Amino acid sequence: MTREVAIEQPILDLNDRLAADNRALLDKHKIYMLDVLASPGAGKTSLILATIAALRDRWRIAVIEGDIASDVDSQRIKEQGIPAVQINTGGACHLESAMIKRALDILNLNELDIIIVENVGNLVCPTDFYLGEDAKVMILSVPEGHDKPLKYPGVFQVAKAVLLNKIDTLNVFNFDERQFKEDVGRLNPQATIFPVVAAGEQGGKGITAWSQWLCAQIEQKSSGGGCSVRQ
Repeated sequence: MTREVAIEQPILDLNDRLAADNRALLDKHKIYMLDVLASPGAGKTSLILATIAALRDRWRIAVIEGDIASDVDSQRIKEQGIPAVQINTGGACHLESAMIKRALDILNLNELDIIIVENVGNLVCPTDFYLGEDAKVMILSVPEGHDKPLKYPGVFQVAKAVLLNKIDTLNVFNFDERQFKEDVGRLNPQATIFPVVAAGEQGGKGITAWSQWLCAQIEQKSSGGGCSVRQ
């Protein structure tokens, strides 16, 4: 006789309990944590660097970098004078709350207002794993195609904001922006969409609008002081 043993739910239950501990710790310190999801090459690190440049005059920022291997991205963050903790999953396709807890233990939480988590490049696995974050956002780059909301609906449904990166290549890749926005709107009417260019000759396009949105989110959790975004 064959018996099936469901393991997904117990794993998620344990992850969620640890994530709740993370959230309680972050709430205690009034720290806003953002979980950034995207495919490899979508521009996660470039977008994070652009966001840091826009917000660092007002908010104290740290980054948790999730990768299967290497510390290339965390080194880029540290070069900007921003605290960064590297998590190498050794093959796992997502970060889990226990990993985030170890990273939080390293950071000086008394000196932070926002922690940006760069999750492992993947549009599937990170969707189901709550880390204790205040919000998940996802980045889609134009070269990936406008049909991704139909192929990977879960990540768009959990995202509080969607950043459409590399919009300077719209004509090159025949990306249907109208269709993309309609599909995202059907999946998640509450998600705000920000067309941006994080790097390159047009780097910075759309970053102000995105950063002002994020600044308002942080402000709701902080002790106040108003938003300040570097143009």
